[in-house]
Amino acid sequence: MESLKVLVVDDEPNIRDLLSASLRFAGHQVLSSPNGTDAINKIIETQPDIVLLDVMLPDISGFGVTKKIRSMGIETPILFLTARDDTEDKVTGLTVGGDDYVTKPFSLDEIMARINAIMRRTGKDGEAGSVIRVGELEMNEDAHEVTVAGQIVDLSPTEYQLLRYLATNPNRVLTKAQILDHVWEYDFNGEMGIVESYVSYLRKKLDPLSTEPLIVTKRGVGYMLKGPKG
Repeated sequence: MESLKVLVVDDEPNIRDLLSASLRFAGHQVLSSPNGTDAINKIIETQPDIVLLDVMLPDISGFGVTKKIRSMGIETPILFLTARDDTEDKVTGLTVGGDDYVTKPFSLDEIMARINAIMRRTGKDGEAGSVIRVGELEMNEDAHEVTVAGQIVDLSPTEYQLLRYLATNPNRVLTKAQILDHVWEYDFNGEMGIVESYVSYLRKKLDPLSTEPLIVTKRGVGYMLKGPKG
């Protein structure tokens, strides 16, 4: 993987220092922040490639930080770091716009694996150079751009990867387990609500632009991107 600009946000100095040192050793440029307000400012000013974001911050929660930057149109990938292991918190973290979730205590190997997986989803490590077309949908992988009926759709890295997986398998029902394995590369202990949430996000962005809904639910099985037959 190429060198990344990583922002580490945690109010515990020892965690910030440990992660920063490990990431620099791996060849990445590292910035750090002790709270949510400073993190938002650094994200705007420095435009990092990825943010490692603690949920329990002293001023604004990691969820609040994510909502704020997403509302500003900033789609920087977010990896949440938290001591909370509740399924509800995991789903919340991912549904507010995060891309992955690591529970403390975590290993540095796990952090690096999650970062690598997220960056693959952003296309930084992917093979570009093709255009995927399914009916009114077009995905330009060179530009990392999605259009529906000629209108550009802004997607987060995870939304893009989910849509790409569906688009490369048109008219084929994909199970939630398959989607979790392919898009997130971790099974989240079978937390299928993450898939449901992201499909819902995609529909809200795609359906207003398409002649008919693009993503079809096959109850009890999974989801399918509807394309022209044949």
